[in-house]
Amino acid sequence: MTAPLPPRHPLHFGNFRAYLVGRLCAVLAQYSMMIVLAWQAYNIARETMSTAGASAQLGLIGLAQFLPLFFLTPITGWVADHYDRRVITRITLALLTIASGLLAFATYEGWVSLPLIFGIAVIVGITRAFNGPAYGALAPNLVPPAVLPEAIAISSVAWQAGMIAGPALGGYAYAATPWGAYALAATLYAVALLGMLMIGKVPQPPRDTSRHPVRQMIDGFSYVKGNRLVLATITLDLFAVLLAGATALLPVYARDILHVGSAGLGHLAAAPGVGAAATALWFSFRPMKTEVGLKMLAAVILFGLSTIAFGCTAFLPRSIAVEAGIVALVVLGSADMVSVFVRQSLVQIHTPDAMRGRVSSLSQLTISASNELGEAESGFLAALVGPVAAVIGGGVGAIIITLIWARLFPELRLARSFDPPVNGRADASQEKAL
Repeated sequence: MTAPLPPRHPLHFGNFRAYLVGRLCAVLAQYSMMIVLAWQAYNIARETMSTAGASAQLGLIGLAQFLPLFFLTPITGWVADHYDRRVITRITLALLTIASGLLAFATYEGWVSLPLIFGIAVIVGITRAFNGPAYGALAPNLVPPAVLPEAIAISSVAWQAGMIAGPALGGYAYAATPWGAYALAATLYAVALLGMLMIGKVPQPPRDTSRHPVRQMIDGFSYVKGNRLVLATITLDLFAVLLAGATALLPVYARDILHVGSAGLGHLAAAPGVGAAATALWFSFRPMKTEVGLKMLAAVILFGLSTIAFGCTAFLPRSIAVEAGIVALVVLGSADMVSVFVRQSLVQIHTPDAMRGRVSSLSQLTISASNELGEAESGFLAALVGPVAAVIGGGVGAIIITLIWARLFPELRLARSFDPPVNGRADASQEKAL
């Protein structure tokens, strides 16, 4: 009697299903917290400061979350490659649940303050520094190699969907009740923790005990530097999104430019999620298979153009400004989904398992730099030249960076598909093209 064929889709595996639910909930909580922290800090600051001064607080909030990640990245990547990744994620998710619950309680009781918000932001940055690499490197351990590309793609879609939809959830929840937004984040973190607790024993990466840990930490940087395709995909997102930080200034646009308040903030924050969800749905029926590098470059250019369009809504009549801004943000979210989907798939597939923790930590650092540090850059720039000029200038900068990267890294233009690397180098189509 012929043995049944093994499952050929990642969702057939219970460990991966639990991981996927936890991953989505954790990212939703993370990015809903980010928008709520920024909105609450901006509102508290505006009670005693000018628009410029309050915009600078947005920059400081982003900096408070980024600096722990920056300093801890070499350590956290090494930890993810040498200890049980499930245990790391469980501990950090428990800490994040407590931190968001504390903010919910403080807001409900009325003693929330800027120092408390900044303190929690630092704690969130530290826990995420350990959580991200472990989460990112865990997915390939949950499925057989035959379905690894599909697992990475689904995980990437879940991550991107949570990153884009999270701010919308936070904005709507804050409009309903401020403390409820943090309570929602705490609940989502708790569900993510439950999902991680449901994951059974998984293979662990081989641990190199023959060399000093510091040398192994440096190996992660060396690998990324030596693999030009991985380097190109990681740094393109870093510089493009770092400059084009339209979403970081949504609180300013909602309150002082478009005058739509917290409810309007929810609409604006939801718009990228709509674009991302539509694109993810399209990928589920028509997965991307060819010319993935060129499509990523085109998506980042479209991201920059959408950022410019959103910035220009400040010059439109109020009767159409909000609708135009929402359309621009929908396109922005769709373009961002394409870019992140390609980037994460290429990076994961082109990285050996023993290095995934360290490479994931570097990838997380660039993502955080483009988000939290991008918030800092956008907030400080808005304080100097105004929010409108900051948004439009950022979109122009993202387009320029993309054109430069297309020239500097031909490997990115020549990435034809998501095929695994041949002999640790480029995929087969790249080898032929080069």
